[in-house]
Amino acid sequence: MTRPQTPDVTTRRWARGRWEDVNDRLAAEEPLQVLLDSAPLSVLMRTPGHDVELALGLLWAERVITEPRQVLRVRVSAEAGEPEGDLVHGDLVEANQVDVHLGAGAGPRPQRTFLSSSACGVCGTTTIEDLAQDFPLLPPGPEVDPSVLVGLADRLRARQSLFESTGGLHAAGLFTTAGENVVVREDVGRHNAVDKVVGRSLLDGRLPCSDLVLVVSGRGGYEIVQKAVAAGIPVVAAVGAPSSLAVATARRFNLTLAGFVRDDRFNVYSSPERLSP
Repeated sequence: MTRPQTPDVTTRRWARGRWEDVNDRLAAEEPLQVLLDSAPLSVLMRTPGHDVELALGLLWAERVITEPRQVLRVRVSAEAGEPEGDLVHGDLVEANQVDVHLGAGAGPRPQRTFLSSSACGVCGTTTIEDLAQDFPLLPPGPEVDPSVLVGLADRLRARQSLFESTGGLHAAGLFTTAGENVVVREDVGRHNAVDKVVGRSLLDGRLPCSDLVLVVSGRGGYEIVQKAVAAGIPVVAAVGAPSSLAVATARRFNLTLAGFVRDDRFNVYSSPERLSP
């Protein structure tokens, strides 16, 4: 049985000088255990749904997977009611465990197991060297019209169906340079939402996403930029502010990072040459 992504609870509300009992819809947050070749790797706090995408996107960002062919199969736990077997092409797959089996050519297993909360995508990182992944510089292009970029936050918001119900979910979306939607995912963790869109791109054979723009509903933190660089995404647009480490990382890898993308304006912090006059 599929668990609700927006469970209902009964709560008491104080409004207009009196109490009333009301139903409230919450953003679901549950643990997901990710295994690599049946060995525990990570426990993620996430919104259930698209869990195979989430696991694959995480492994891509960690450089465990660098080519789609390195994934032999993905199994989800029988407890979730999903059949065992190759679920790589599944869509709204959810489980309490996702086990990714890799073949020849896959990267080394990360030298850490970690708990990743919905608030932090790098909580298990033990040294600053762990943050400095050996990614290649992003090549020049493509050009994005600034008038298109300013409208992407609204287009992302229009596709946040779970946010409409709960008010408590982040979103990440990939768009073409013309502003057309490719994929949008929601999650209690902004970094999880990015992993989900990257995982979807991996399943669809779209990586690297060298001609797409990543839009995120919250701030532009380091983990967002790092995951974009790993996926070959050249432009990131954040509704909120970027962090200093995010800006430094974007400049290091030639990624165009825009912040405060809302109300027909934005600031660009790195590689502005991709934003055509």
